[in-house]
Amino acid sequence: MQHEPRPKPTLPTPPMALTPLARLGALAVRRSGAVLLTALFLFLGLGVYAAGAQADLDLARWDAPGSESVEAARALREDFSTGNPNLALLVTARGGDIDDAATARAARALAAEVAALPHVTDTRTYWSGQSPALRSKDGSRGLILARLEGTATETRAQLAELSPRLTRTTPELVVQVGGQEEISRQVGEQARADFLTAEALVLPAVVLLLILVYRRTAAALITVGTGLLSVVATLAGLRLLAQITPVSTFAANIALVLGLGLGIDYSLFLITRYREERAAGHPQPQAVVRATGAAGRTVVFSGVTVAVSLSALLAFPFFFLSSFAYAGILVVLTAIGGAVLVLPAALARWGHRMERATPPAASGLWHRTALRALRRPVLSGATVLGVLLLAGSPLLGLRFGLPDERTLPAGTSSRTTSEIVHRDFAAEPTDTVQVVVPAPVDRSALTAYAAELARLPGVFGVEPPAYGKSGAALLAVVPTQRAMYGDVPAFVERIRTADGPPGVLVGGYPAETTDFRATLLDRLPLVVGLVLTATFVILFLLTGSLLLPAKATVLNLLSLSVMFGCLVYVFQDGHFASVLGFTPTGSIEPSIPVLMFCVVYGLSMDYEVFMLARIKEEYERTGDTERAVVAGIRRTAPLITAAAGILALSFAAYATGGVVFLKELGVGTALTVLVDATLIRLVLLPVTMRLAGRANWWAPGPLRRLHRRFGLSEEPRLAEAPDGVLQREYA
Repeated sequence: MQHEPRPKPTLPTPPMALTPLARLGALAVRRSGAVLLTALFLFLGLGVYAAGAQADLDLARWDAPGSESVEAARALREDFSTGNPNLALLVTARGGDIDDAATARAARALAAEVAALPHVTDTRTYWSGQSPALRSKDGSRGLILARLEGTATETRAQLAELSPRLTRTTPELVVQVGGQEEISRQVGEQARADFLTAEALVLPAVVLLLILVYRRTAAALITVGTGLLSVVATLAGLRLLAQITPVSTFAANIALVLGLGLGIDYSLFLITRYREERAAGHPQPQAVVRATGAAGRTVVFSGVTVAVSLSALLAFPFFFLSSFAYAGILVVLTAIGGAVLVLPAALARWGHRMERATPPAASGLWHRTALRALRRPVLSGATVLGVLLLAGSPLLGLRFGLPDERTLPAGTSSRTTSEIVHRDFAAEPTDTVQVVVPAPVDRSALTAYAAELARLPGVFGVEPPAYGKSGAALLAVVPTQRAMYGDVPAFVERIRTADGPPGVLVGGYPAETTDFRATLLDRLPLVVGLVLTATFVILFLLTGSLLLPAKATVLNLLSLSVMFGCLVYVFQDGHFASVLGFTPTGSIEPSIPVLMFCVVYGLSMDYEVFMLARIKEEYERTGDTERAVVAGIRRTAPLITAAAGILALSFAAYATGGVVFLKELGVGTALTVLVDATLIRLVLLPVTMRLAGRANWWAPGPLRRLHRRFGLSEEPRLAEAPDGVLQREYA
């Protein structure tokens, strides 16, 4: 039997008949073929361009622009042609004695080979100066230190080629490659491999979960396609942006998980709203337009909250954190574009394949859960609040620290090398603190200053001074192993506050990481304030209320306390370390929690916007807060939980990786998203709204007038006119 082709849907709408988003949906319906074909060509073209993004993105070091350590690094480079030793060779004498004549000849030949390498500006070896800091306690090992000049991207690319070449075993020597730059290089390589593995695991699982949620394969595939379009467009945007300003390689990784996650979230809400409109009896084209006008507005508000939260990272002067802001903004723009333009076109063409065979029941688990919580609001709220406070209590013991080789999994070559140096050497020469004394230099005063530095706790010794082209002096302060595995910022501060000549600059890797941490923590209150204020304003524009944004802020901070409690309990204190496969360090590197705060706060507000928008819609229809809360939760909670489960799965996959930073990001974010979508949205949000009653919607007169002018509460409802045209119908 031959079927007639489906007629192309048309919507003859007058220019002022629809809200802007509904008008966009109408355009997508009328031009569905052109929209889908354009999206396909964009996906293919941007995919080709995005495939080369990684090569154009940059790596970063732990430095803070404008800090004392950065100024010291500039002086070291320009005046002394040196800097931090970023290539370390651990040389083990196979005969057990590094002073043996044959061993020494082989080691000197190796040092000469290293010195002749391109971009090597200087080398130091035990065999050239007999420095005790470069010799192991038992005399079986020595160190060759060198500096590779260049950016982080350039030096790590060089190390990728040099490391396997220099790692060797000869009749006299066993040579292993280490140093901070090699550790950072291997962290980057491991992170890239972990991300690829995680995405390969997540994508099939997400498709399967979406099929279970939708009960329709077509809906699942189109949803995933919308998310992938966001990912590809974001990666292409990052590559284009990298031609103008440095963009971190790790921004591409966050783009993968957020692009897929937000694309899926927004598609879930739009498709579900489309199904509701179809179940209410509206024809397919009109159902698409109505869904785009209603759910699309919420999607835009939700996307703005995520973008604002991540944009706050621009307040930090570190390009790798700014890169996450770029990625977040691009992800939101592309995910919204896919949800309100490409997806409506797909619904216009294939929406009949995404509709449920039977409509969902009028009530279910989420409806019953909300009712139970509302019947006993004080008991339910107090119980959940107690659970959250208990889960977040480890946060009180949070200690920020600096990263080291334990970021990598056990057995990684650079970590193994560092562990041997830590165990067998009394000093840590790869972490030498470089003290630059500007010209003119008084030799006797310099000698006294060096002697004072040598007496400081944690100092193994001070190398004889070197003199630069300007006459400035350089004192290399070599720390003990214990100092570098203790309070490094306190060690650096002791050197900086020592009584010395005026204008002294303290640099080197320990000073750089110390300045990085100090700058990060100094800017943190500003970033937190920006996020809280901006999201408060957004929720006010959505609701017209002062109480609802305030409650949302408190509830989101509660869910974030669970995340930070998890970081402390698991990653700082080491609980479940053997299960997750990492080595605890007793502290948390601060940049990852800051990133997680911005990401998770944005996602929490994302779900808050979805739920409050639907509750407010019901309240405007009925005028009954309790009924609006129950109805809004019944309609949105299953979706929020499904979206949160899929997003949590995407993040949790990174817990299988080898880099501790990724484990923190994966476990902490996944846990918080799930807590937020269940305990917060299903219990605390409804009971606080029930207890507040009509006060939920209160605002003083001037703010009510402001909201009437700039807010979006007076959204027209779309109805079908007798002639089939969609027009405005005001309540």
